[in-house]
Order: sequence, then structure tokens, then C-alpha cells
Amino acid sequence: MTREQRYKAFQALHARSGAFVIPNPWNAGTAKILSALGFEALATTSAGYAFSAGYPDSAIEVTRDKILQNATEIVEATELPVSADLQNGFGHSPDSCAETIRFAAASGLVGGSIEDATGDPTDPIYDLQLAIERIAAASEAASHHQFFLTARAENFLHGLPDLSDTIRRLQAFADAGADVLYAPGLPSLEAIREVCAAVSKPVNVVMGLRGATFSVEQLAAAGVKRISVGGAFARAALGAFLRAAREVKDHGTFNFAADAIPTSEVTSYMTSQKR
Repeated sequence: MTREQRYKAFQALHARSGAFVIPNPWNAGTAKILSALGFEALATTSAGYAFSAGYPDSAIEVTRDKILQNATEIVEATELPVSADLQNGFGHSPDSCAETIRFAAASGLVGGSIEDATGDPTDPIYDLQLAIERIAAASEAASHHQFFLTARAENFLHGLPDLSDTIRRLQAFADAGADVLYAPGLPSLEAIREVCAAVSKPVNVVMGLRGATFSVEQLAAAGVKRISVGGAFARAALGAFLRAAREVKDHGTFNFAADAIPTSEVTSYMTSQKR
């Protein structure tokens, strides 16, 4: 499947009725498994990649080159459309965001997200005007490369639970050209419903955070178009790994093996043809 075909398939997912799940593999192997399970699109996770590579989820450690190399490996492992977690565009300026979009498109990605978090804990969110300029520059670059741009408003992940400001930012990002809007960490189904009602573009919601246990059906009824899991699958896998390792270390037993996936099943996923 060509990149153009993947892009059109991604567009169609956002245009059809109801919600769809876009899970987050962290490497080529997990991308192949999710593809084999029948998901229709994939999104990368900076946290999942970082943990698998031995880094914290930090822009200092997880550079643009590393993120795009990981994304390229995922793109090459599947025929599905792939969108990437591009953090804050790997630079503060609008030009940095535009450059990141161009590099992402060249890697085979058909979409990606730019967030309004600065990476500075003392001043965690960009001023609204600069945040808008960054999304506008990213959108302009995306328009030349058949690239689906997601704009993220990060207030709720950085101790700033201001729903009104979050909605104001998402509306401004939509006006600046974003194709999808995303405010991770919204605290309730009512808040999600309020965001969806206030904006004109498709909304992405992340599940798998603590306390967020809404179903696909509930989220679709609230107006959500796209549901991702961020680093939650990666953390779930690490949780199973830790439980197994602690059982062996603390108890000297190996009961964890009863829940391990058979080698034959893993092999079937790794050797399956691209869809």
C-alpha cells in the first residue's frame, strides 16, 4: 500500500460515523501484533519507545531522530496508516514544528501530533499566541505532504486543570488548521462531552490513564472520534514483566509462564504478511 493510500484510509476513518481505536505500538513487533488483531490504524508512543530503549519520556533523551527512526520501523512493519507522537515538535519555534512535520511525512507517516507543552516544569505550557503560531506552521507544512495534523492541549497533564482554557486552545488550533484535536487527561466523561461539543474537528481521547475507564461505546456517544492508549499498552507489558521477575526473585517460582504467550503464536504474528 502506498503512503497516499494510507493517508486516504486514515482520512476515511475520521470521516465515517462512530469512533475508532488507534492503539499505540512501541516497536515493529507490537505493530505487527496490533495489525494482525484487526485494528485499522496505529499511533506511536514516545513513552513506550523511551521505556523500551532505556530512557525516561523526555525530549532531552528521546530526540527527534530517535522518535522518527522508531516510527519508520513501525511504518515498515505494517500496511496500516501510522500517526506519530511528535511531542512539542522538537523545538520551540513555529519553524521547528514545520520542519518536524516535513521529516515525519518523509518517513512514511500519514499523521502526527504537536503539543503545547514546553518541556519546562517552571513554565509548562506555551503562551496561547505562540502555541497557535506553532500549529499554524505545522498545518502549513502538513498541507503540502498529505499529513493529518493533531493538535494537543496539555493543561490537564501539567497541573493546570482549566477546561475553559483547554477548549479555547483547541478551538484556536482548529482555526489554525489542525485536523484533529486532543486534550489528554480530561477528568470526566462530562468534560470530554463538553470538549467535543465545543469544537468542529474530530477529537482524540486517550484511555489507559488511571481513573479513565470509559468504554468505546460511551466515548462515541460523547462525541469522540478517535481513541488512543498512549503508553498504556507498553506499561501493561512492563507490568507483566515486573510481576514475573518479582515472582522469580522473591519466591523462586515460575508460575508466570502459564500466562506467557506461546512462541508459536508470537512467531505467527512476526511472519505474517503485511495487510
